[in-house]
Order: sequence, then C-alpha cells, then structure tokens
Amino acid sequence: VQLQASGGGLVQAGSSLELSCAMSGGPLSSYTLGWFRQAAGKERELVGRSRRITGSTDYADFVKGRFTSYRNSATGFLHMNSLEPEDTAVYYCAASVFGNGNWDYWGQGTQVTVSS
Repeated sequence: VQLQASGGGLVQAGSSLELSCAMSGGPLSSYTLGWFRQAAGKERELVGRSRRITGSTDYADFVKGRFTSYRNSATGFLHMNSLEPEDTAVYYCAASVFGNGNWDYWGQGTQVTVSS
C-alpha cells in the first residue's frame, strides 16, 4: 500500500484549498484515513479522519466547521475553507488497517502555507 498526498500550496488567509491522498495497492474503503499536520517546531497533530466501513468523520476542534474530509474508492480528500496563517504546516495523510489509532501507512507530506 502506498499513499500519495498532493494539493498543497501558498494561499492567502480566508482562501480554500483541497488536498488529495491517492492510495495504491488496496481499496481505500478498507482503511481508516487520517489527516495530520506538523508546523515548524511543533509536534504532528491529527486534523481529522474518516473511518473505515462507516465513513464517519471527526475533526480536531481547531478545524471544525472549516475542514471536511471525504473520499471515493481510491482517493481521500481534505477540503479546507477559511484558511488561517495558523494552518500553515506540512500536511500528511495516513491509513490505519484497524482504525485503532495505529497508523500503518503514511504519505509524504504536502506543504500548505497561508499568508496573512
């Protein structure tokens, strides 16, 4: 299984951006898909996830109402609205086989920079 994240870029505050995470080697529906981010000098944090089988989603408080995660059979998406400079980070996608908080596969990061 491999994950390929893409879609990052430089945007102004208030803008929207959509990240993609393409999975190869397995049906995405079999995995819980998580989105993480790591800002410079900070620890990596969970942004949101969509669970295997049910597809239910949950998000960190700091993105609730602004970010939405969805997926099709092979690609996961993170749609980000009302971006803030504090959202600047490297964003990663990850897949969990059992949805138990252990992340088995990681994509490479994609940089999101939000200017004020």
